[in-house]
Amino acid sequence: MTPTSQVLTDALALTVVEPEAYDQAFVATTQYCPWPKAYGGDMVAQAAVAAMRSVADDRAMHSMHSYFMRPVDIGAQVRYEVERLRDGRGYSTRQVRAFQGGKPVYVAMASFHTGEDGGEYAADAPRDVPAPERLASSAAYLAGVEPGTPEAGTTTAESKAYWSGGRSFDMRHEPGPVYVRVEGKPVAHQGVWVRPFDTLRPVEGLREDQLALAALAYVCDYTILEPVLRVLGLAWAQSGLVTASLDHAMWFHRPVAMDDWLLYAQEADSAHAGRGLGLGRFFTRDGTHVATVAQEGLIRGGG
Repeated sequence: MTPTSQVLTDALALTVVEPEAYDQAFVATTQYCPWPKAYGGDMVAQAAVAAMRSVADDRAMHSMHSYFMRPVDIGAQVRYEVERLRDGRGYSTRQVRAFQGGKPVYVAMASFHTGEDGGEYAADAPRDVPAPERLASSAAYLAGVEPGTPEAGTTTAESKAYWSGGRSFDMRHEPGPVYVRVEGKPVAHQGVWVRPFDTLRPVEGLREDQLALAALAYVCDYTILEPVLRVLGLAWAQSGLVTASLDHAMWFHRPVAMDDWLLYAQEADSAHAGRGLGLGRFFTRDGTHVATVAQEGLIRGGG
């Protein structure tokens, strides 16, 4: 099967429903993944879309803060209730609560700004990450991994296919990915080039710039804990490893198009008490800093 970004755009297709307790409500469906719980980026991106569809066209989302409270079922509907907390002259604030089976599973705050003139500064992109064309894709890296062998760890045919082409984005790591092993020294940083497998399909209710922000919110969760795993010497396929997103923050600094590679420069900030904190910055190919991410996650076992 040819890899496609439709997994992402299907996840972003929200349906308007009657609100139960707040101002607006939507439902969306979580996408397939070969593990017991849905991918956390589904909730972040779907909540971002719900919030964006509740504000005026003169303002764009500049930050979003999230907490994950319960695991979410795969391929099931999630209900997003949006509360309009404030609409000012320059800023708007929204709270989004997600429910499944009548229980709260996720909550987010999102802030929007009309934009204005001001000072300008941006972090520098790392200079030592090879161009994406020089790095192996996930599919190429995993081509030689045979599920069921000791070298593959807990890798299954389903997880191999998912990592290779089931996540809407081509992802290329430097150092190499941590799917089945940590190669080289257990350093606390990595670079991941990301790009949709194909042109993003339009999503009803979203402008092109909003679709790009939702796509960033979606893809950022896949790898943000990897520098913590890397420095601890842990791989995704290591027996006994359990991970989960706990809380998440994202800032959108500048407009971005999703038609070329973006460098996701990441580092581990802390690992303690079964939790790890990862930090990340997105840069365009020419070095423009477009977004920043921080996430704390549960990291348990793997020993």
